Amino acid sequence: MNKAICIPAAALVASLLLTGCARGTDATVQRPGVVAEAGSFSSATASPSATASHAAPGQLPGLGRRTRDEIPATAGQVVLVSGRGRNSPDSTVTLYTRTASGWQAGRHWPAHNALDGWTDHHLAGDLRSPIGVYTLTDAGGLLDNPGTRMPYDHSGDFTVVGTGFEGEPLAGSFDYVIAIDYNRVPGTSPLDGARPLGSSRGGGIWIHVDHGGPTHGCVGLAESAIKTLLMSLDPARHPVVVMGDAASLAQ
Repeated sequence: MNKAICIPAAALVASLLLTGCARGTDATVQRPGVVAEAGSFSSATASPSATASHAAPGQLPGLGRRTRDEIPATAGQVVLVSGRGRNSPDSTVTLYTRTASGWQAGRHWPAHNALDGWTDHHLAGDLRSPIGVYTLTDAGGLLDNPGTRMPYDHSGDFTVVGTGFEGEPLAGSFDYVIAIDYNRVPGTSPLDGARPLGSSRGGGIWIHVDHGGPTHGCVGLAESAIKTLLMSLDPARHPVVVMGDAASLAQ
């Protein structure tokens, strides 16, 4: 299996690819933008359908008490990324909105996560996506703002070329991105290279356009899906992403 080759237009994007979208990371300590400690999750196995079936009306399906307790009371939107398995690159993304009667499901889409699945204690380079609950504050992309209310950095520095793990072209993957606030400073461009935990813990973990194969740590969604997500997320509702394999999220 060939490693992805990324040759972006700017050195900063190259750095991001090497430490973020090219290398998944997670954290086990509190830091800016993080509202959950990934290290608190279990690695037990369970199926998404088994956990979802026990959700009470108005609750987020598939989440155990520990995971639910990590979601801030202020959060009015949740992007739930539920992985098929601990070592699987396949997942499902669903947008939930908090209402007077509880959480209501919106659109859902198939997605890709990191090549080797998920981790609750990850160092840069082991090709896993971080488990946890993280704020979503900033977006950007190579293409014009599609109408999101989030701060949006439109820049040519989101250019990327090369091929992914399955030989698929990476071009267009960063046409639209949403920065996941893992090991980054919220309120800055997704391209910002600041790493509060240090470079060894990676960064640059994004929701971006799916290139048709596993990622290095990010979450890949079809272009139409990420445009819908961008137009739906409202900073006034303090959106967060809840992400991990189904068994870990069920804890």
